[in-house]
Amino acid sequence: MPRKTSLDPEAGSLVDGAYQGIRRRILDNVWAPGYQAMEQEVALELGMSRTPVREALIRLSQEGLVEVVPRRGMRVLPVSPTDMREIYEILTALEGMAAEILAARKPGAAELKPLITATTAMEKALQKNDLDAWAAADELFHERLILMAGNKMLSDAVMSYWDRAHRARMFTLRLRPLPVNSTREHMALVERLAEGDAAGAAAVNREHRQRASRELLVIFERFRLQQM
Repeated sequence: MPRKTSLDPEAGSLVDGAYQGIRRRILDNVWAPGYQAMEQEVALELGMSRTPVREALIRLSQEGLVEVVPRRGMRVLPVSPTDMREIYEILTALEGMAAEILAARKPGAAELKPLITATTAMEKALQKNDLDAWAAADELFHERLILMAGNKMLSDAVMSYWDRAHRARMFTLRLRPLPVNSTREHMALVERLAEGDAAGAAAVNREHRQRASRELLVIFERFRLQQM
């Protein structure tokens, strides 16, 4: 039987499976910052061979989620206050650009429906005190906003920082004040988009992201977290 290479569709799907399995464990803090494991341990956890795991770890290291340590496997990288400040500055700028692009088209109600649906889901989740559902709906709103701008390079740039921001947000989800402001800010953004107010949409999104950044950094300071 010929040896499979990374060009084989089956080999590629195995690498993708390993990548998604490891990534999900990191993003959900199942494997917390600082977690270390040998390559063989990761392979056993995922129920696959070491080859796709090795390739997946290389990919995740390029994304800043893990460090591949020779003869010692991998280590999940932490996120520091400086990291988060810089990541939020980037996300604020890029999401503001996405909001401007989308508003310039003056999208109608049908196009804006995914944003409204996500915001409604956030509000319902808060009423049930389901913070995990709230966080999922909140991220869906921001993901849809980026994708609806229709600029692939812009969305790729945002997604390259998204994972690290997600980890910190989920880690601090129950340490922050109840996120009652987000739905109001999201609806204000939707209103600016519907009006075709590009500058206004960018401003609302900027203030929204900056507030979230301040709240997150306060938690780092209050709990004396040097990294997470």
